[in-house]
Amino acid sequence: MADYADRARKGMDPGVWDFLEGGAGQERTLAANVHAFDRVRLRPRVLTGVGRPDTVTRIFGRTWTDPVAIAPMAYHTLAHPLGEVATARATGSAGVPLIVSTFAGRTFDDIAEASSSPLWLQVYCFRDRATTRELIERAERAGFEALVLTADTPHLGRRLRDLRNGFRLPAGIEPANLIGTGFSSPGGHALAEFDATLDWSVIEWLRSISSLPIVVKGILTAPDARRASAAGAQGIVVSNHGGRQLDGAPATLDALPEVAASVAGECPVFLDGGIRRGVDVLAALALGADAVFLGRPVLHGLVVGREDGVKHVLDIVTDELTEAMTLTGTRSIADAGPELVRSSAGTEPAAKVARQMFPSGSGLRKEELHGSLCDPVLDTMNFLNEITHHYPDAVSFAPGRPYDGFFETEQIFTYLRRYLDHLEAGGASPDQVRSALFQYGPTGGQIRDVIADWLRKDEGIDVAPESIVVTVGCQEAMLLAVRALIAGPEDVLLVSSPCYVGITGAARLLDAELTAVAERRDGFRCADLAAVIRAERARGRRPRAFYVIPDHANPSGTSIPLDVRRELLELAAREDILLLEDSPYRLVSSGQQLPTLKALDHDGRVVHLGSFSKTLFPGARVGFVVADQTVVDHLGGTGLLADELTKIKSMVTVNTSPVAQALVAGMLLAADGRASELNAKTAAYYSDAMRVTLEQLEKAFPKDEREALGIQWNEPNGGFFLALTVPFRADNTALERSAEEFGVIWTPMSYFYPEGGGEHGIRLSVSYLTHADIADGVARLARFIRSEVHAAASVA
Repeated sequence: MADYADRARKGMDPGVWDFLEGGAGQERTLAANVHAFDRVRLRPRVLTGVGRPDTVTRIFGRTWTDPVAIAPMAYHTLAHPLGEVATARATGSAGVPLIVSTFAGRTFDDIAEASSSPLWLQVYCFRDRATTRELIERAERAGFEALVLTADTPHLGRRLRDLRNGFRLPAGIEPANLIGTGFSSPGGHALAEFDATLDWSVIEWLRSISSLPIVVKGILTAPDARRASAAGAQGIVVSNHGGRQLDGAPATLDALPEVAASVAGECPVFLDGGIRRGVDVLAALALGADAVFLGRPVLHGLVVGREDGVKHVLDIVTDELTEAMTLTGTRSIADAGPELVRSSAGTEPAAKVARQMFPSGSGLRKEELHGSLCDPVLDTMNFLNEITHHYPDAVSFAPGRPYDGFFETEQIFTYLRRYLDHLEAGGASPDQVRSALFQYGPTGGQIRDVIADWLRKDEGIDVAPESIVVTVGCQEAMLLAVRALIAGPEDVLLVSSPCYVGITGAARLLDAELTAVAERRDGFRCADLAAVIRAERARGRRPRAFYVIPDHANPSGTSIPLDVRRELLELAAREDILLLEDSPYRLVSSGQQLPTLKALDHDGRVVHLGSFSKTLFPGARVGFVVADQTVVDHLGGTGLLADELTKIKSMVTVNTSPVAQALVAGMLLAADGRASELNAKTAAYYSDAMRVTLEQLEKAFPKDEREALGIQWNEPNGGFFLALTVPFRADNTALERSAEEFGVIWTPMSYFYPEGGGEHGIRLSVSYLTHADIADGVARLARFIRSEVHAAASVA
């Protein structure tokens, strides 16, 4: 690297060299970054058996050959006339991303045409937001995949070398992508053009105009890292050379452990500044970075050898990284941890670094835990709960829970007594009755006969009690079914999209492959499922089951018509897949319900999942699964799928609470096994709540206005939920603003799209609100929606 730097310096005009080398921050800050890496020593290990280490990593769903990207640097054309085009060709062949500066010397289209690896755009926020927006739109059209907001540019450092040299950009060197945008600085890089009043709301603004991931560059402290993550940043760059720094500000490597620990795997953390060697890359990874940005050495290579020079620089860094990983016994990027690092004195190895990164002393790194814990789907409910807790006076359309007004405390004792009477009438001795409440009970459940009787009377599902497994809510039923059916890496679970987050989360926890079958505006179509099945088989995968909520689905509230239900059963038989039918909302809807898939199933294609949480007793958390399919072992012996699920349950929850089962059974027995009678009043209440909500929406947004604003909603005939479409991004940031400023809470529909989507959708749950709450909440929601629409229009 030193050779490249020396040759580049000798081949360039001294003023241009100083411009490229000087950076935007203080010169001693830049030197401190390099010196910080010089202080670090990696701890060697021998006889580790590591052959060729794996340097591949994945960021934002894309595979990087190495954990290295090219840092954003202005005017590559100062190094060579081809500029960023030559750099893009080199990074494409190396398989690493290029972050393109706003002040690139070549157009986004030219760079994109030359590149075969990911391109990100470094974003400066100009005083004229229209300029920034136009740049982002140009980059998106060219295929760029992320935005890197340089957060410290409103306070640019003094470029001391340029001041000494009186440097001005040479004639013909200009920001190619700013031509025609209204950017007015004749010098092409003026502080006066940047917005000096930026705050964290700029992330929200960027998200309102672009769907690309946003990475914030210039973070040096844990509080700022947490603020960035809370504001919606999807990545953080530890960097100190974008703007003026305080005397004594930390080098990037020194700041890295604190920043990485503060976000604890919530988003990728990158380091920019001081990387010169492969050992520097490994040191940064060990101290918490997911990848690093390589800067000036790339320009040195560009000066000396154009595209080949850049490629050679990257090869050097990669070879050095591979060698360092081999010598430290590091098999893969994920294996790089603080135990690899010690200070130059050799007296403070991993322990001190670990204490910096993990002040609690636990020593656990989130990336060492199961990958599902970083999946956004597992955070959705926590975020909603936090919002609800922070804004207790808001009207909440978020929880899909039953209305409290139908529960009476004394009923608990009545129903418990009813079940005990049932046991005694069946000949149970006092000891057996006592055991039925106080002991664990059978893993498959002790009220299977009562549930089977209810299914026959209310649902027309005639199954033997032994084909039923009583579970801890329907969520456990999903977990058991997915665990049993998804047997290997080639197996895949299909889900309708949007779909209930519980099945998505269960699949993620079990490392089960999941593929979405997108619903159309008018609902589910079997042809779409058939197409996905064919596509999965063409990929060498085996579709095992399709998860669906046929009645008043969560989140959309839609139901599948009878003819489509029959068509779906025929498709399942033809394609040899199972159907996981989730049915929690049938009994909370008034009127005659369509038959379940299980009631129509004559070929053993449906595994029926059910719950009493939405109907009889939410707090009991009693669900069930009907799994009457025959399972044949290698010796020809047969049993039921329910038996296999019971085995799994014995290793998960052992059994479902006998007291909870007794209460649910007592409720069913009190109504002669007909839950429909118990739910007649509640179903009518929920139907009225849905009717009132639709009426209030109609009142708040008359037809002409909602068409003008681009607002739509569906009209379910039952259940808890309905869905709205709005013309702005209905994400977590918008939700928090809705709660704080307008006092109304809802659920982003994007939560329910396992492969992305739903960014402009809102789910409303109407189940536990009074009519007065609904009227008040819809009025608040209407004010919020109008505010968002008008704000978006003013920005545009």
